Amino acid sequence: MHNRANLRHAHNGRQDWFPARRYNVMAVTLLLLMGTGLRPSVAQNNNASESAASLSPTGRIVFASNRDGGPYRLWMIQADGTGLRKLLDHPHPDEQDVDPVFSADGRFIIFSSTRGGKPGIWRITAEGTNLERLCAGDQGELSPDGKRLVFRRDNKIWVRQIETGEEKKIVPDNFAICSTPSWDPQGTQIVFACRWEAGNSIWVVSAEGGTPRKVYDRKPACGPAWSPDGSRIAYETETHVGTICPDGTGNRLITFFGGVQRFPRWSPEGRYLVYCQGVSEKGPWELYIIPSTGGTPMRLTEGGSDLNPDWK
Repeated sequence: MHNRANLRHAHNGRQDWFPARRYNVMAVTLLLLMGTGLRPSVAQNNNASESAASLSPTGRIVFASNRDGGPYRLWMIQADGTGLRKLLDHPHPDEQDVDPVFSADGRFIIFSSTRGGKPGIWRITAEGTNLERLCAGDQGELSPDGKRLVFRRDNKIWVRQIETGEEKKIVPDNFAICSTPSWDPQGTQIVFACRWEAGNSIWVVSAEGGTPRKVYDRKPACGPAWSPDGSRIAYETETHVGTICPDGTGNRLITFFGGVQRFPRWSPEGRYLVYCQGVSEKGPWELYIIPSTGGTPMRLTEGGSDLNPDWK
């Protein structure tokens, strides 16, 4: 599982805490993209807003970045590449904010942070105000009705009632290393990744708990995210992004380019995916947008390392 800060670093989907790295990779990235057959005038365009605008996406994308030279903080950008701004600042140089996820109505953002010296799940408004700590853990996501929080703690998946604070572990004890939970649009099921020695795989479990059902394990896979209409799940392999039906059928590779593609999330209407691309699994990462059925990707950001996007 990937780890930021001082937690362990291995493959797990939404990045879990790792120290910032800086590399000069523009020339290498261009060579990798040229080797994939992408249109040079689009995929290699240094103007991020023009590249993204070629796909005509709309909405806001929140992500974590170290682009200002400090620790990871939350940033926001319009899906057409305009309006880049830091969403939330923090004076402590050793505390990082990562894993941002919008609420279903777009009013709030849930994120993981080491504020206070230990991993916790926090909530702010989409404007970056009313900062509030919810509980210990990381990789949180609000249910579609906003009343429950699914998250990871001690490598297990939990659901917490926002109003009462009541919590329930929803995966069996033999599911030892779980990560990256994501709600279905109805708020009744949760997709997540689990890792054993043989590799990572994708599973679905009832939001009330029970026996998980396997979706995919033919390649090491993690970082699942349910589409807005519930018909498909996006996920990452060790190097690429794919989508699959919740019943395990219809597996489709979406990215097959040079470098590494990870952290896919859906656009609000499901027409596009935003994901991160790096020269290697160590990054640094840039955000790209691609049609959710596959096609030519458009670069959205450059500079620093940009991770964990979510779209509303």
